Amino acid sequence: MKDPIDRPRVKKPAKESASEDRSLLIVDDDQPFRNRLARAMERRSFTVTTAATTGEALAAIEKSPPAYAVVDLRLEDGYGLDIVPILRERRSDVRIVVLTGYGNITSAVAAIKVGAVDYLAKPADADDIEAALITVSQPKPPPPSRPMSADRVRWEHIQRVYELCDRNISETARRLNLHRRTLQRILAKHSPR
Repeated sequence: MKDPIDRPRVKKPAKESASEDRSLLIVDDDQPFRNRLARAMERRSFTVTTAATTGEALAAIEKSPPAYAVVDLRLEDGYGLDIVPILRERRSDVRIVVLTGYGNITSAVAAIKVGAVDYLAKPADADDIEAALITVSQPKPPPPSRPMSADRVRWEHIQRVYELCDRNISETARRLNLHRRTLQRILAKHSPR
């Protein structure tokens, strides 16, 4: 099966001027995904810089703040949302998309609050990422055709409390009246449908 990132791009009319800054920083600790996304975005006329850690990302931002950024939520050495305000501080017009394989409403809201323009769940293809980066405004999305399941609502609540406790597992487990190891297993799993 062909990877959705490597799908051929559908030609669209150009919306940007030739002089527009198309520098893009991709921060993701998944090397194969990061490399495929970088190649796909280069084919879409972006000048791509990649980083696998928060340290590499901060060095790249210090060297040359990008016009666009794609940041993974969970990195091996930190939390991707910690990079977003730094990007915003160094370049106020930066457009940031947060990607995650652990999507939930709480982290989506947190991403938007700190300055991301969009939040996408993995696997996201390059067309979706490019659209999120360059689209200035979108109409409101239609209401969901399938509301969240009870398992998903529970999971969202746990994620919200976890975020409110500054990602402290022991404090979150105490507040939810769960055993710490049970909470760790819940947080390690992908979100239910």
